Amino acid sequence: MPVNTIEWIEDKVRIIDQTELPLQKVYKEYSTPEEVWEAIKRLRVRGAPAIGVAGAFGVVLGIQNSQAGSYADFKSELDKVADYLKGCRPTAVNLAWAIERMRKTAEDNSSLPIGKLINKLKAESLRIFEEDREMCRKMGEYGASLLKDGDTVLTHCNAGGLATSDYGTALAVIYRATEQGKHIKVYADETRPLLQGARLTTWELMENNIDVTLICDNMAAMVMKQGKINAIFVGADRIAKNGDTANKIGTYSVAINANYHKIPFYIVAPTSTIDFAIPDGSHIPIEERPSEEIICGFGKQTAPTEVKTYNPAFDVTPNELITGWVTDRGIIYPPFMRGIEKYFIDLL
Repeated sequence: MPVNTIEWIEDKVRIIDQTELPLQKVYKEYSTPEEVWEAIKRLRVRGAPAIGVAGAFGVVLGIQNSQAGSYADFKSELDKVADYLKGCRPTAVNLAWAIERMRKTAEDNSSLPIGKLINKLKAESLRIFEEDREMCRKMGEYGASLLKDGDTVLTHCNAGGLATSDYGTALAVIYRATEQGKHIKVYADETRPLLQGARLTTWELMENNIDVTLICDNMAAMVMKQGKINAIFVGADRIAKNGDTANKIGTYSVAINANYHKIPFYIVAPTSTIDFAIPDGSHIPIEERPSEEIICGFGKQTAPTEVKTYNPAFDVTPNELITGWVTDRGIIYPPFMRGIEKYFIDLL
């Protein structure tokens, strides 16, 4: 713990191919932005913080061998690769956030010779990587304070080390509580249709000797009713200014059930996941995935070939269903606008 989900090694990006888990742990190296785009799109690397880091690294891959003779020509190359990567997946704001940060770094250092500017951009991408690691640790520390010895947590999708540069967002809470000597158990929703909970979260927790029980998505309400769950921790792909939160499809249902059963429901996310530019969840773009993921997931056909499908990858949980955010700056409770003004005033 943690797993090395994404790294920069010898001018290449190295990732764990998450489409191969849990059957085998395969590392792949990429040397072009096109390869990084494909890895993000095909979910070989996934999780909002991790694809933000991947996007920053992808920008470097696209310009590190630039032969531009002027800043204007270099900026044109940079903008082309940045726009290309930015459009890969629309919902997770971390991707756009990291790429725009790389673009601003170039603009702020436009007077440098091109070679030194490239080095500056590479250093910035590594800074984004390191900051994500630090934020994971801080979220784990804050979130662990919400758990006591013997608690059982429900989580949805994968918000662990596989989704970040370190030991995760929601799962960071569990890891840190365990490091503190607390005995924590986890119920993991399978997370249809791509089974990130079944394939990734259970694998990751078992690798770290955490007591985990896998359940189907439609069992979550039952285990809550049976009193098996003390708290729910999930990650996020984008948080609006009012606290509405986009996360993996099915999160909204978990939040509704948690509210009914009076179980605290926490979002765990870094500063980079908060989109201060949008007022509420209705402005969050929701990615739709191919029908094949439902009809013929993992090579096994389970529905008629020609059936119509609707396959949104994310849903939006209204802020009134959220007990609190666990961030790298502290735990924020409703009303979230007041919390934003207290913890993030420097970013507004």
